[in-house]
Amino acid sequence: MHDHRRLGRELALFDTDPMMGAGLPYWLPDGAVVRHTLEEYVRDVERRAGYRHVYSPVLGKRELYEISGHWAHYREDMYPAMRVGAEEVVLRPSLCPHHALIYRSRARSYRELPLRIAELGAMHRAEMSGVLGGLTRVRAIQLNDAHIFCTLDQAVEEARAALELIGRAYADLGISAVRHRLSLPGEGGKYVADPELWRRATVLLREVLDGAGVAYEEAEGEAAFYGPKIDVQIADPVGRESTLSTVQIDFHQPERFDLRYVGADGGRHRPVMVHRSVIGSVERVVAHLLEAHGGAFPAWLAPVQLLVLPVAEAQLARAEALAAAAVAGGLRAEVAGPGQGSLGARVRDGRLVPYQAVIGEREAAAGLAAVRLRDGRRVGALPVAELVRRIEERVAGRGAGLWDE
Repeated sequence: MHDHRRLGRELALFDTDPMMGAGLPYWLPDGAVVRHTLEEYVRDVERRAGYRHVYSPVLGKRELYEISGHWAHYREDMYPAMRVGAEEVVLRPSLCPHHALIYRSRARSYRELPLRIAELGAMHRAEMSGVLGGLTRVRAIQLNDAHIFCTLDQAVEEARAALELIGRAYADLGISAVRHRLSLPGEGGKYVADPELWRRATVLLREVLDGAGVAYEEAEGEAAFYGPKIDVQIADPVGRESTLSTVQIDFHQPERFDLRYVGADGGRHRPVMVHRSVIGSVERVVAHLLEAHGGAFPAWLAPVQLLVLPVAEAQLARAEALAAAAVAGGLRAEVAGPGQGSLGARVRDGRLVPYQAVIGEREAAAGLAAVRLRDGRRVGALPVAELVRRIEERVAGRGAGLWDE
């Protein structure tokens, strides 16, 4: 059983310091590589799916969250307002109000819809100290978030496409969902009081799930305060579930922010807002990847992708040349020379690296490297250029496999 907190320390990926504060982890160099690679991956996937990326500030006026409904329904999870001059500002707990303002920054036409706005943005939640743990519950979150502004007729297809994007990302990351959940409102005043809004959004989300052929369960009391949502559930090694990715159809915030577009008839119409997060927060997905893979990240995501192992000092120059060629090709490669221990010890120390290239006297003389895969396979000696090319192709193709036969 793998604990991401222990692995994070052992692999020097992230840590915490009481002087920074509880629930505020920092990322070490190898962890920063994983985080950066994930962020670039999701931006690329979104760009190819027609999303436009934006940046928005981590602060907002209190009035912004009063309009969105966060202040009334979500305030216990928000940091207190700070007075700056004559204004009160708040660390944002969510990106959706900012994206609503970006949408309404100018007049919109039906020809622009669906308009897909995405951001990898920071947000802050005032989690109680008793629930904080590693990367799974933190106070500063880097969220992969997006909002699709569309017509009512486009909403189901946009939400279905978002669900498909989530499935593709999980395949590339080598993880799987344990179930899908349709999260509905429960009793109490934490939810927006508009039964028709809830009914319409729930009908559409059921249509999304049924059309996608996804088995799901309904759960009362798990909805967002402004509407129902599809939650993609993951589980840790002891079976505890959490939500990683979500898809929501929202009629509430377009109403609150008075969002409009000009239709084909020349009239002003209200858009629907589809919220979706493909990999959720960077913190939670890295925690889950660590536990799912035991630190053996998919090759495209691994902090070090190729470890070059010269048998003796005489092969060190060849090893450094191979590592340099790999780095020039966009790979993350390092040399572990004889000064770091016996060959067997270096092989063991690098057991989580997807590819190891051993260069002995014979390999150096012939311009070859003997290739070992992380799963124990040995695929023989290859010319250096071919080895680099094959790893580049495998990494570019993403996925969980190590070698194309």
